[in-house]
Amino acid sequence: MYLDGISNEKENGSGIILEGPIDVTLEKALKFNFKASNNQVEYEALIVGLKLAKEVGASKLRCYSDSQHVKG
Repeated sequence: MYLDGISNEKENGSGIILEGPIDVTLEKALKFNFKASNNQVEYEALIVGLKLAKEVGASKLRCYSDSQHVKG
């Protein structure tokens, strides 16, 4: 799973890419309607990504993010 987030005066959002072992890729874009820091949008993306991985039946997950707080 790859995560990235953006937070600035105009918008807050995140992107998630979930890659499976058999050439399956799921992509999800999130837009948040609340003020948040860059770390907060990365956490939100992580939570959504974990839920998505669970929904598709992932048994192992490695997370990649540029956040210092999300390590995989």
